[in-house]
Amino acid sequence: MLLLTPTAIEAVRTITCTEDAPMEAGLRISAADGALQMAVTAGPEEQDQVVTAQGARVFLDEQAAAFLDDKILDTGQDPHGQGGFVLAEQDQNTTQ
Repeated sequence: MLLLTPTAIEAVRTITCTEDAPMEAGLRISAADGALQMAVTAGPEEQDQVVTAQGARVFLDEQAAAFLDDKILDTGQDPHGQGGFVLAEQDQNTTQ
């Protein structure tokens, strides 16, 4: 199952816990055309896998859930200083 780092948890909470957002809001990750797409949504879709961590909610469609099953969602910066989400492989020794 997808794991979230503390910085990813904080980032997800920041972008989904606005005054206008419903309590069930979360970050939805879906797979389309061979790429992952992210969007803030009011809640999960019917077949979504829901990952929760310390108040952060991430919704994964079936394809994204399968791809991200052994991944860690973190935050980082690109070479231009732009922040965003990054993925890393889970260390199999620490997840068992």
